[in-house]
Amino acid sequence: MAVTKILARKGRLDVGIRYVLNGDKTQEEILTARLNCDPGREVRQMLETKRDYGKEDGVQYYHMIQSFRPGEITPELALEIAKEFASEHLPGYQTVIGVHVDKEHIHAHILFNSVNADTGEKYHSNAQSYYRQIRAISDRLCREHGLSVIMQGEPSKAVSYMEWLRRSKRQATFRNMLEADLREAIQDANDLGHFFLLMEHKGYEIKHGARLGFRLRGQDRFMIPGRKDPMFTEEGIRAAILGNLSAIEAGRRPAVPNRTAYRPYTPHPKYKGFLALYVHYLYLLGKIGQRQYPPRVTPQLRQEVMKAERYRAQFAFLRENNITSPDNMTAFLARTEETLASLTKQRTILNVRKKKRQKLYTALADAEALAPARELYEEGVSGMETEFSQYLEAVSILEECGIPREQLISEKAQVYQQLAELNRQIRQERKKQALCREILDRIPQIETELQKTEAREKEVRSDEHRRR
Repeated sequence: MAVTKILARKGRLDVGIRYVLNGDKTQEEILTARLNCDPGREVRQMLETKRDYGKEDGVQYYHMIQSFRPGEITPELALEIAKEFASEHLPGYQTVIGVHVDKEHIHAHILFNSVNADTGEKYHSNAQSYYRQIRAISDRLCREHGLSVIMQGEPSKAVSYMEWLRRSKRQATFRNMLEADLREAIQDANDLGHFFLLMEHKGYEIKHGARLGFRLRGQDRFMIPGRKDPMFTEEGIRAAILGNLSAIEAGRRPAVPNRTAYRPYTPHPKYKGFLALYVHYLYLLGKIGQRQYPPRVTPQLRQEVMKAERYRAQFAFLRENNITSPDNMTAFLARTEETLASLTKQRTILNVRKKKRQKLYTALADAEALAPARELYEEGVSGMETEFSQYLEAVSILEECGIPREQLISEKAQVYQQLAELNRQIRQERKKQALCREILDRIPQIETELQKTEAREKEVRSDEHRRR
């Protein structure tokens, strides 16, 4: 099994080649190879190729890495696979190969010149060429040599190396654990605030904003599952809680509206024989017309289409809110700002309430999240001392507050639900505010463009009248 990655580099060639051929990593350069270049002259020959074809700028070289599962391959076989890959995928490119054995997993580094020594063409890499060429060739070579292939049937989903390594060892990854906890919390939650409470009790810290982020205790970064699955965005979670989670996962109903999938253009088949004869006859009879093809979308046309969509949205906004004059717009903007100020004030009050109870809310989450650590400590498992002391401290805080735990849980869920609803309303009001300001800024330009257009049309009409 090989995980492949390719990097475009604009730095110095000698630095990259020196890293690939590092003797400390390649058993004194025994596990190295070269294609279309000579030992000791790799840098000079690659630079000469660039000068000969006048392509010395831009990307200087590409650096590809093949990482294999620990214990599945020998260094010699990794070198052989890398050489076969370079011979098949990089004919004419000056290439340096080094197999590094300084880590638990064996990995091959393939560095090659960005300019082909035979044709002078520059190498180009994108997602399509990666999956259709690099990944396909690497997987085929792994099969031919009796190695497993990573994630068969899912070539379009890339994962980090650490996540792949945990999957290959059949270990749970943080992302899989998060998705499982999210599904479980969605199934058990009564509303969005209850969902946030359940996730906190599972040990997650939640970051609110444009995207929901979740972080376990001890993690450095927040994970944002909504980037890959729209069901885990705030709108998707809200819809899943209100609806049926199984129906959403089965695809019978989307969690959030998705854009129409891109479909590449396929040319219409050309008719031959009797079909062509009938089509031509029907065309002469006027029963069918010549097919009209849409014009090719240029960047300028695409910008105009996007601009037209914005105008359409602005027109719909003006019509829905019955805004017909600058006075109406000023009044609507004032009402929006007043509503926004009121919502912000309500949110501040709720945040103050939450801050006053934050110690109890945190203790409530710790007591739920650290309950398994208490059981492990009582069973005699070592290493649970810190978590057990945190659990005892949280339980002590809850007992001293004098509030029943069920009442505290209900209060916390209610506060979180109200905050989530206020944040949603504030985002809507801010969108209205931004749209109002955009319309106010755009109206003078629209009036100027209309005056110019009317002047040109008047001039054209006068010219036509003189010609008559």
